Amino acid sequence: MRAIGIMEFGGPEALELVDVPEVHAGPGEVRIRVRAATVNPTDVMTRNGTRAEQQKVDPPPYVPGMDIAGTVDEVGDGVTGLKSGDAVMGMVITKASHGGYREQIVLNAKSVVLAPTGKSLVEAATLPMNGLTARRSLDLLALSAGQTLAVTGSAGAYGGYVIQLAKADGLTVIADASEADDALIKSLGADIVVRRGNDVATRILEHFPDGVDGLADGAVLKELAIPAVRDDGSFTSVRGYEGDGQRGISFTRTFVREYDGETEKLDILRQLVEDGAITLRVADTFKPEEAPDAHRRLEAGGTRGRLVIEF
Repeated sequence: MRAIGIMEFGGPEALELVDVPEVHAGPGEVRIRVRAATVNPTDVMTRNGTRAEQQKVDPPPYVPGMDIAGTVDEVGDGVTGLKSGDAVMGMVITKASHGGYREQIVLNAKSVVLAPTGKSLVEAATLPMNGLTARRSLDLLALSAGQTLAVTGSAGAYGGYVIQLAKADGLTVIADASEADDALIKSLGADIVVRRGNDVATRILEHFPDGVDGLADGAVLKELAIPAVRDDGSFTSVRGYEGDGQRGISFTRTFVREYDGETEKLDILRQLVEDGAITLRVADTFKPEEAPDAHRRLEAGGTRGRLVIEF
């Protein structure tokens, strides 16, 4: 069975087509014929050796990919709610060759839900990991309807989903953007848009002098964004930053692995797509043998929407 993996860590050219053993669904699992696998920044870390210490406990090939969509083609004992032929999407917790860049994958059925009606599998593949990451961030921030949320890195997939989920939660959202992305961020539902940059906290404070109630730091500005948060507010980071508890701010780290198997949360995301509250954005598609080009495009920056590999 074909997969896209690496035998040695390196640049985009390290990605190659590899053969991996056929897999079968066990109890509580489903096998999916993967049709689309989304390319995310976390995949670059799998490829370039950033996570080498964790990965080298298993032999290569190392297969990236945390987002997939496809068709169920095998159902294990005890699985309900899914059947062969269903169009589905799921989040993959990568380990060695168990990544989403492959023609078939076996997942715990709790990590899989039906794909949104009316959307292609390529579109559906962009939702699970980034959508659940955004949901996890908002749950950690624990804001109530009517409170204020700042989002940095709002033009990215994570930031865009945070904005849309926050609006569905009844929050007031202020988000950063370049001039070129201003219209996009407004279309996602942001109430106020300010220019992005290392001094974005200053621009947020111009609108909320006492600071916002919470901040989701998708741009990984870390301490540069903290001044935008009010005393006793909340701040969450997607790259493990914890702050030092200054001004009573609650600092949390968003790790999407903590939502692996959260079927209900993933299915709510599906429903929000069908209701029009979440927008699925695809920037481009690639063939499996073009995976190095997809990684080069991602690392070049400026992509609006996700890049997707089609099998």
